[in-house]
Amino acid sequence: MIRLLPLSGNVEPAIRQLGWDWAVEDACAAYLAPEAVVLPEAEAEELLQAADTLYDMLVQAIPDPIPDDFLQQLGIPANLWEAVRHSWNDERHWHLYGRFDLAQTPNGPKLVEFNADTATSIPETAVVQWASLMAAGCTTEERQANGLFEGLEAQLRHWRELNSDLAPHLLLVYLPDSAEDETNCAVVAEAARAAGFETAFSCSVDAMRVAVEGEDRGAWAEVGPSQWQRFDFLFKLVPWELLADEEPELTADLTHLLLTRDLIIANPAYALLFQSKALLARLWDVFPHHPLLAEASLRDLPGHHVRKPLFGREGQNLTELDGSLTSQEQPGDFADQPQVRQRWLDFPADNQGRRYQAGVFWAGAACALSFRRDRGIITNLSEFVPHLLAE
Repeated sequence: MIRLLPLSGNVEPAIRQLGWDWAVEDACAAYLAPEAVVLPEAEAEELLQAADTLYDMLVQAIPDPIPDDFLQQLGIPANLWEAVRHSWNDERHWHLYGRFDLAQTPNGPKLVEFNADTATSIPETAVVQWASLMAAGCTTEERQANGLFEGLEAQLRHWRELNSDLAPHLLLVYLPDSAEDETNCAVVAEAARAAGFETAFSCSVDAMRVAVEGEDRGAWAEVGPSQWQRFDFLFKLVPWELLADEEPELTADLTHLLLTRDLIIANPAYALLFQSKALLARLWDVFPHHPLLAEASLRDLPGHHVRKPLFGREGQNLTELDGSLTSQEQPGDFADQPQVRQRWLDFPADNQGRRYQAGVFWAGAACALSFRRDRGIITNLSEFVPHLLAE
């Protein structure tokens, strides 16, 4: 049973002072839980170690060289294959971060999925849950497993050093009209400045301009009125598969700039290898019955299981089934995608029947924990729950 600590105090001033108004807007009022999960240190360490082990397993599960049929099985768009292979074979294309979603089952942590490409909830994890405890007057002895900002800073510094031949100017782009994504980019930009980037500028992806010929080759953004700057580093909070599908010309241009070394992009294109939920089935084939895995297959499973689109996000189009009977189904935009089947996982619950999913951020190593809770399928609208460590 989940143990909770009620949190009193107004977290809003601390969050607004940091410029993250979106987290306390009316639409998000029910999003921040008024309690914290009390987590024994041993359980927190078990979750962190699980994420580190799982990342190593993901790397081991990728065949070398990467064949076409493997990329097809993962559902990766063909116009990204060259970028995926190129980035995988050159470590200067550095995977900055991702978030493992884990279930704390009676048999230990189990992998739900890995958000490898454009994982969000960075500000919630790095700041909001900290601000919640501070507002409640928790003491410094009541700690969190929360080194996300430091992990991002270290990864960004290493990425810059791996590409020291490029100018240390970073452009961060996000989907239009997304205040939440803009705020995630703002945290990464702050970490980039701490890591030694001279410029870290954020804008909508629609405001970015890309040139592939002549002396102007590269990615550009208007950093001031009629003041355009070229950027050698690009951080995109835009899914690779979305770019491939909706912006094929831009995808081709970005691939060209990668190959000519006029641009380096994070997360790299090979993050799609990990992002595809078909890799859950691959992991089960390579590491059958591993204690950190639930059975998964690209074919039908008997008994209690879930069905997930290969590149579904935010719980959309996830279906719970018991045999062939549907128990619950989340609507969404990914119904036409191929799907993977995964054995049902028992999440821990509280006395109100709310189920808790652990989120473990990986940034070179596992570095931060947080939780989501809901009575049904966990989605992006499920409550975000901070945590504190207990001896």
